[in-house]
Amino acid sequence: MARTQAQRKSETRARLIDAAADLFARKGFHAVSAESVAAAADRTTGALYSHFGGKEGLLLALLDVWRERTAEQLADELSRAPDPGTHFAAMWRSVTRPAADRGDAWLLLELELWLYGVRDPLVGAQLSQRYAEVRALLGEGLADWAAATGSELPYPPDETGGLVLGVLLGCAMQYRLDPRCMPQQLVVDGLSGLLGLTRETQPGGAS
Repeated sequence: MARTQAQRKSETRARLIDAAADLFARKGFHAVSAESVAAAADRTTGALYSHFGGKEGLLLALLDVWRERTAEQLADELSRAPDPGTHFAAMWRSVTRPAADRGDAWLLLELELWLYGVRDPLVGAQLSQRYAEVRALLGEGLADWAAATGSELPYPPDETGGLVLGVLLGCAMQYRLDPRCMPQQLVVDGLSGLLGLTRETQPGGAS
């Protein structure tokens, strides 16, 4: 059966995002041209600009796609064991899984976008909004957990989400250079400590 125009557009978008993910992570955002991304995706440069407006739009779209995929994976894990320790461990695995599974690439692309946003006010404004959304989502999830367990967050939800995000990314940067220095349990304990939890007081922990 012939594909519809919407299906063809969706396939083109997916191919461009996949090609950009590989090239941006391996070579760096600035070292990769729009033409090389289009060629790797077996699409035209015009198609790239039509879908994303340029490399910057493609990078933002790529990170949003990965954020959505990560959120889906986290939601699935939390539905089975909705406690902060499990949540933090799943988040940690999502940004430190092997490069072949694109966790490592996600971190490198996040840093590429951050550097670009710091130097370009227009991109920086978009990135700032994106981080605000992530902080809000994290804070909302933590607030739901606190309400369900009768706990109290140490700070307002969005501020707590910002601290969790900052610790997670900072630890991941160190892990990228030396995995031995940042074991998962240390990260989970550190993030749990932000909520005033210990191993003994976490759900499922020893009493």
